[in-house]
Amino acid sequence: MKWTFSKLIWLALLLPLTLVASASAAPNFPELTGHVVDRASLLPRDVETRLETVLKKHEDMSSNQVVVVTIHSLEGRTIEEYGYQLGRHWGIGQADKDNGVLLIIAKNDRKMRIEVGYGLEGSLTDAIASNIIQAVIRPEFKKGRFSQGIQKGVESILLAIAGTYKSKSVSNHDGIKEWFHYLILVVIGIFFISGFFGSNHSGGGRGGRGGSGYISTGGFGGFGGGGGFSGGGGGFGGGGASGGW
Repeated sequence: MKWTFSKLIWLALLLPLTLVASASAAPNFPELTGHVVDRASLLPRDVETRLETVLKKHEDMSSNQVVVVTIHSLEGRTIEEYGYQLGRHWGIGQADKDNGVLLIIAKNDRKMRIEVGYGLEGSLTDAIASNIIQAVIRPEFKKGRFSQGIQKGVESILLAIAGTYKSKSVSNHDGIKEWFHYLILVVIGIFFISGFFGSNHSGGGRGGRGGSGYISTGGFGGFGGGGGFSGGGGGFGGGGASGGW
């Protein structure tokens, strides 16, 4: 195909519009059916049932909503963008406490994230969430033991919320590599948001970290699935940590 000057001009004009349209399109979120949404089939049925029981009991005792979700693909998005939008779409956590947590695993992308609601960022800090991913979940995932990694991750998240989690050591090589990747993602994210959304500060919803630059997905708490389970309207602002394996 012969690229003329006029065709190159049109391509230069259309590319930014294509990127904006892609970023604005709503992801194909899974249905919220319970505390465990295993779309990627990483958990045996008995483990899924046990986790559901543990997390339901935790919610009954504390009102905190901790949800595990596994998906096949991020559909071309970063896991940070996907996690933030999914937390708000589902409305995980109570509206007056913002006490929701999502443990997200994207199987094909080999990415995971702990997304933390505003109200739990004091106990489940970014540093603790990162340590849980790097020192607890990632070693199991690298060995192909997804079920064990998810179970240990959930246990560590609950300990962190209770204030009793003890950070574990991570090898220097893995730590430096992951922090370097994280830094690159942050720089790319800042550039992308400032470039495409900097002029759109319509706000809406709560303030806080990562609050601007995203379009609200509508009302909260109305996305519940089977069994009557639904989010309570909790807010998310980008707190948490991500990693890969």
